[in-house]
Amino acid sequence: MEKGKIKVTAENIFPIIKKFLYSYNEIFLRELISNAVDACVKIKTLANLVKLNLTVNNLEIEVKVDKEKKLLIIEDNGIGMTREEVKKYINQIAFSSAEEFMTKYKTEDAIIGHFGLGFYSSFLVSDKVELYTKSYQQGIPSVHWICDGTPNFRLRYAKKEKIGTVILLHINENSKEFLEDYKILELLKRYGRFLPIPIKFNNKIVNNTQPLWKKNSIEIKDKEYRSFYRELFPDILDDPLLWIHLNIEHPFKLTGILYFSKVTNPMDLKKNQIHLYQNQVFVTEHLEGIVPDFLTVLKGVIDSPDIPLNVSRSHIKSNITLTQIYNYITRKMADRLTKMFLKDRKSFEKKWPNIKLIIEYGMISEPRFYEKSKAFALYSDINGKYFLLKEFLEKINKKQKSKNNKIICFYATNLDEQNIYIENVLQKGYKVLLLDSQLTVHLIQKLETDIKNLTFVRVDSQNIDNIFMEKKCTNLTQQEKNTLATEIGKNIDQNKFKLKFETLNENYLPFIINIPEFRRRINEINFMRNVGEKEKPSYNLVVNTNHKIIKRILREKNKYLIRDSLDFILLCHNLLKGKNKNRLIKRILDLL
Repeated sequence: MEKGKIKVTAENIFPIIKKFLYSYNEIFLRELISNAVDACVKIKTLANLVKLNLTVNNLEIEVKVDKEKKLLIIEDNGIGMTREEVKKYINQIAFSSAEEFMTKYKTEDAIIGHFGLGFYSSFLVSDKVELYTKSYQQGIPSVHWICDGTPNFRLRYAKKEKIGTVILLHINENSKEFLEDYKILELLKRYGRFLPIPIKFNNKIVNNTQPLWKKNSIEIKDKEYRSFYRELFPDILDDPLLWIHLNIEHPFKLTGILYFSKVTNPMDLKKNQIHLYQNQVFVTEHLEGIVPDFLTVLKGVIDSPDIPLNVSRSHIKSNITLTQIYNYITRKMADRLTKMFLKDRKSFEKKWPNIKLIIEYGMISEPRFYEKSKAFALYSDINGKYFLLKEFLEKINKKQKSKNNKIICFYATNLDEQNIYIENVLQKGYKVLLLDSQLTVHLIQKLETDIKNLTFVRVDSQNIDNIFMEKKCTNLTQQEKNTLATEIGKNIDQNKFKLKFETLNENYLPFIINIPEFRRRINEINFMRNVGEKEKPSYNLVVNTNHKIIKRILREKNKYLIRDSLDFILLCHNLLKGKNKNRLIKRILDLL
């Protein structure tokens, strides 16, 4: 038997591994399974490249638990190691056999390991680790390696007959959970769900070795995409609305599938549902810097061997490749949406209500995506007809020009609550968009910044006649205004309402309530940014001095006429509450 010290640059590498390299002790199983996969891939590569007489059709990894002996066993029938290779790759920490193999054979097969540290993560959960291995090379004896978590090891020949490697972990007292079947199955499903070599546990294969993202998109049918979506997210009942298959070879390698699911409320925008894989090994759900923020609410998988990870494969490192991947995914998403829109506009319009929140989020947050979105982003009018923005602006360009020569785009956010104002705009022959997204205020700010001569005006924000022509002088004397102000002031909260007098169409309402566009936008933006509580709105109460009811009020000095007229308007805006609301209802019933 040979004894010796493991070659490390520190006096004892194990505390460093435990404290700094690996955040979670469960990572050990991912690392050991990944090593086993590499061993199988290597022997398969050799069989193809070197034409060795090896049987590689039944490559497999098996994981077993012996609860009584406190053993967790990982066995593969891969390439195995000689005594000298054990000394080189196991006893010399941070010497990667994967790197050397790829360099020697110039293979493009997916080899997972790169750092040469993964094996030692086994000491996160073990008091002692044993390794039995037999090389594929004929006539070479098998080897037994033992280490108790110190730099000391023992190495001797063994009687292992089959090619491959067996690792025995003597699980420590603090890690007994890893002797439970449910825990091991959970970790195998999490980290090894799509590894390319079959993994057997309790006599069942627990992984899918041919995930859909590895296949050619041309050969995949829609039902296969939907089936894979349900495999990824079995708890979700609805089918995905659409999907994008990613595949690029240069200047980096990346494959994956991203799914759009139905989203109509910001509360449904849950992040961390895109799983990052590296050579089919699960890495993380946190894709900051890889995927634009607005796409992190999608679901799916991304697999790339070129995403830079730290030594423990738990954190992403920023570099130029990451920027290239980020830009590629943004461009690919926009191009796919454009293609779908051009191919079948009606079908795209049907999907739009359920994906527009994500698209609008992207338009607001990602400049490159915003530019490309002009080819497919839709806007609905109040009748449910969809337009590209340029199409809608062509319709209103001539008629809806303000006195300042700006294109005025009227919009409503709620058809029921703003109906009376919508009707007023329509009667004048103007067109109205329905912008009812929770991101509307941010979106119109973006559009106005981009298109300098465009202004969005909500239908209830001001007297629309004043937009297109000079404001008319009121037809009341100052004394009449003062009389009205006094009487109206008795019936309203003067801290909430600012009184204004305007000469409007005689067929319009006697009183109009609005919140100025700019003030309302600022309030909504601050609220969405969590800048304090949402401010209690302050309103303009506009008196239409041209209306017959206003003239009657001045003539008859009827306090009930003022009160009832104001109450009706407040009721229309859901601003009449409590006893005042009950009083109006009772008065109406009495009249009936």
